[in-house]
Amino acid sequence: MTGVCPNQQIETMIASGAIGAEVAVLPEQIQPASLDLRLGTVAYRVRASFLAGDGNTVADRLREFEMHRIDLTQGAVLEKGCVYLVPLLESLALPNDMSAVANAKSSTGRLDLLTRTITDGGTEFDRVPAGYTGPLYAEICPRSFSVLVRPGMRLNQIRFRQGQAVLSDAELTALHADTPLVDGEAVIQDGLGFSVDLRLQDTDLVGYRAKPHTGVIDLDRIGQYDPAEYWEEVRSSDGRIILDPGAFYILVSREAVHIPPQYAAEMAPYLAMVGEFRVHYAGFFDPGFGHAAAGGTGSRGVLEVRCHEAPFVLEHGQVVGRLVYERMSELPTQLYGAGIASNYQGQGLKLSKHFKSAG
Repeated sequence: MTGVCPNQQIETMIASGAIGAEVAVLPEQIQPASLDLRLGTVAYRVRASFLAGDGNTVADRLREFEMHRIDLTQGAVLEKGCVYLVPLLESLALPNDMSAVANAKSSTGRLDLLTRTITDGGTEFDRVPAGYTGPLYAEICPRSFSVLVRPGMRLNQIRFRQGQAVLSDAELTALHADTPLVDGEAVIQDGLGFSVDLRLQDTDLVGYRAKPHTGVIDLDRIGQYDPAEYWEEVRSSDGRIILDPGAFYILVSREAVHIPPQYAAEMAPYLAMVGEFRVHYAGFFDPGFGHAAAGGTGSRGVLEVRCHEAPFVLEHGQVVGRLVYERMSELPTQLYGAGIASNYQGQGLKLSKHFKSAG
């Protein structure tokens, strides 16, 4: 089989031992095209972000960079601006024809909580080579807010694939002609381009900017926090905003995106650098995202944007990212938004699930 592994194949991998776990995998960890990964019981405060490198284990490198250890058992705060390494409860023993890629979960990205997966012998973040056998670790760097974490929390997720099943631009064009992937004209170049919406209907509220000095966010508290204590509203009357260096923004795509059930997608940068900002791509888009049969009519993509060294003018309709589509190896038996706890189906401009909804 070639393609991204669906939920039923992930279940088979757990049963066969290709996916191991110190504590049994929970059914709610299994998503239509990925597996949520859980934090273990200890966090290591490290001097700097690092990769194990070819031939080295993470545990060996940790001895070089560890500053102190934090017991997470009763909950502990990971402080803004610091780097932590947390062993995950899951481990892998992949077949030689299967690789994996990890990414932050949507809510993690919307909190500007940089979370990346590293492996023994790893030379890239979030990439697991075919046939990998060994432990998994999460590197966590809170960038806007300090967070309270506990063992078992799920900040990142992993997607398994056999072979390469990325759609070419020609295949993507044909798919869009048959099953529209966006509402309106599709910009297809190395994936499906999407742009920023700075002219939202019936409002001049176009985004949010993280406040620099805020309280701690307990990641278990859902719908509890007042957005005004953590975010400044970003408004625009002329379809443009100026991004401030070092600031983090939540914006929304102009296009409503659709992922048909037999495909999965991943958000990637449109260019390595577009102007003076970067769209932080926290995103796996699951089969069924924005799909009518799964309760969606196309869903906007939330954009996590960080400005770099110089102020930058961002304008309505500017292309800021792209979706790379891949085939599933089989049709998933569950879809995003269909009977599972999908927080962002049918979304527009939306903060993470930890904040109270407006109105």
